[in-house]
Amino acid sequence: MNWIQELLFGQSIGHSIFLIGIIITFGLLLGKIKIAGISLGSTFILFVGILMGHFHMTMDANILHFLRDFGLILFVYAIGMRVGPGFFASLKGEGIKLNILAVGVVILGATTALIIGQITGIKTTTMVGIMSGAVTNTPGLGAARQAFADMTGAEDPTMGMGYAVAYPLGVVGIILTMILVRTIFKVDFNKENNDIDAIANDESNSATAISIQVENPAICGKTIREVKALFPERDFVISRHWNNETNEINLATPDTVLNHDDKIFVILQGGDTEIIATIFGKEIPMERRQWVRQSSQFINRRILVTKSEINGKRLGSLSLRKIYGCNITRVNRSGVDLVASKELVLQLGDTLSVVGTEASIAGVEKVIGNQMERLNHPNLISWFIGIAIGVILGSIPIMLPGVPQPFKLGLAGGPLIVAILISRFGAKWKMVTYSTQSANLMMSEIGISLFLACVGIGAGDGFVDTLRNEGLSWVGYGFIITFIPLMIMGIVGRKVFKVNYFTLTGVIAGSHTDPPALAYANGLTKHDAPAVGYATVYPLTMFFRVLIAELMVLLFS
Repeated sequence: MNWIQELLFGQSIGHSIFLIGIIITFGLLLGKIKIAGISLGSTFILFVGILMGHFHMTMDANILHFLRDFGLILFVYAIGMRVGPGFFASLKGEGIKLNILAVGVVILGATTALIIGQITGIKTTTMVGIMSGAVTNTPGLGAARQAFADMTGAEDPTMGMGYAVAYPLGVVGIILTMILVRTIFKVDFNKENNDIDAIANDESNSATAISIQVENPAICGKTIREVKALFPERDFVISRHWNNETNEINLATPDTVLNHDDKIFVILQGGDTEIIATIFGKEIPMERRQWVRQSSQFINRRILVTKSEINGKRLGSLSLRKIYGCNITRVNRSGVDLVASKELVLQLGDTLSVVGTEASIAGVEKVIGNQMERLNHPNLISWFIGIAIGVILGSIPIMLPGVPQPFKLGLAGGPLIVAILISRFGAKWKMVTYSTQSANLMMSEIGISLFLACVGIGAGDGFVDTLRNEGLSWVGYGFIITFIPLMIMGIVGRKVFKVNYFTLTGVIAGSHTDPPALAYANGLTKHDAPAVGYATVYPLTMFFRVLIAELMVLLFS
C-alpha cells in the first residue's frame, strides 16, 4: 500500500498532478453554489487548496512554483488577448470619463491599504494580499508575489492568506456600494432605462446605412471617384445607384456618374449622416428592403475572413470591386460594424458584408476563405511567441528614481502588455492572433485554476492560526479597502460626471474586475449598459491593478 501513501502525501510528479486535479475539481464544484444569487466561482479553488495545505498535503516546491507562475502567465496573457482589441478604443470619448473613475478607485484603494498598514503596523506585503482580495484581483496578487520574490529571494505566505480572508466580503462590498449609490441618489430605473434607449438611437459610433437623393449641383455630373477625392477625410461607401432616367438599380462603381435626382444607398459612420447627406443632396425615407426588392439580381452575403494570408492586408489592396464587380459595404469585428474603407486593415475573424451577384460573391469567397472550420484550429504560435517576449519584457530591470531596487514588470505585467499589443497590432506584423472565445476562456480558466490551487497550498500551513489571531481584523480592513474608494468614486461618477446608473454599476464592477458583481448589475436592467461599462474600464484597470501592486511591494515593503 506504499503507492497510496506516495500518491497522497509524497513528492512525486504523479502526486502533484493528482493533488492539483483534486483541488481544482472540488473548488469548481463548490464555486457553483450560489448564496443570494452570488457565487465566488473559481475562487473556491483557493480555499480548497488552503484546506489541503492545512492537512499537510503539499508538493515539491519547484513543481509548485512552476505551476503557479505558468498558470499566472496563461491567465494574464489570455486576458490581454481578450481585451487588447478594445484597449485603446476605451481611452477615447466617453471611455475617458469612465476610466478616470475606475483608475481613481484603484489609486484610492492602494492609498487606503497603505494608510491602514501604517496605522496598524501590518507589513506591506500582507496589506497587498489583503488589498488584492478586497478588490477581487488575482493578477495583482501574482504580480506582487513575483516582485517580492525577485527582490528578496523568499516567499511571503501571508499575501495569500490576506487575499483569501478578504475576498468573500470584497464581493459583498461591491454590491453593497451599488445599492447605497442607488439609495443616496434615489435612482429611478425607468428614467435610467429611457436614457439608455435615447443613447442607443444615436448610431454615431458604428456604421449605418441611409438613402440619399442627389440634388447638389456641384456633385451632378461627377463620378463617385471624383466625389470621394473631394472629401478624403470622410469614410463612406456607396453601395448601390438608382438611375433616375432609366429607373434601374446597379452596383455603384468608382466610375458611376451621379446625376440630378439619382438615388444612392450609402454606408457611413452614424455621426456623419447629416454631413454626407448634405454633400450629395438630401436623405430620403427609402428602406433597405426597397433596394433589395428593386434589384433582385443582387444579393447581400456575409463572408468570414479565414485565410491567414489575408490577415494584415488593407481592404483596398485586394481590389475586390475591380476584379469581381461587387461592393464591400461594411466589416464586422468583434460585434462592431466598421465602414469598409480601402485603408481598413483586415484581421482573421472579420466578417465582410458583400453585395453582388451570386457569381461575384463566390469569387470573393475564394479570396477571403469563408471556412469556419479554419478558425477552429488554435493559433498557438502567436501565443507562445507573445509569452516568450512577455517574459523577456517582464525580466528587464527598470531603475526608478527613489526606488532602491530595480522595478520589473514581472511574469504578470510583461505578458499582459505584450498580449495587449499583439492582439491589437499583430495583424500589421502579419501575425495571426485570432482565437475563438471558447479557446481563450479555456486557457484563461486553466491558468487561474493552476495559480489559485498552488497559492492555496502554499498558504495552507498556518492559515487557521492566522485566522484565529488576526484574520477577523484583516476581513475588516479588506472591507474598508473595498467600500471607501468605491463609495467616493461612485458619488463622483453620479454627481459630478452624471454617469447613467446602470453604466456606473458596470464601472464599479469593472474597477474591481469582478464577474459576480457584474452578474448582479446585469440583473438590474434589460440593457447591456453594465457590461459595456465593465468592458470599457476592465483593460486599463487590470493594467493598473498589476502595476500598483508591484510598486507597493517595491516602494514600501
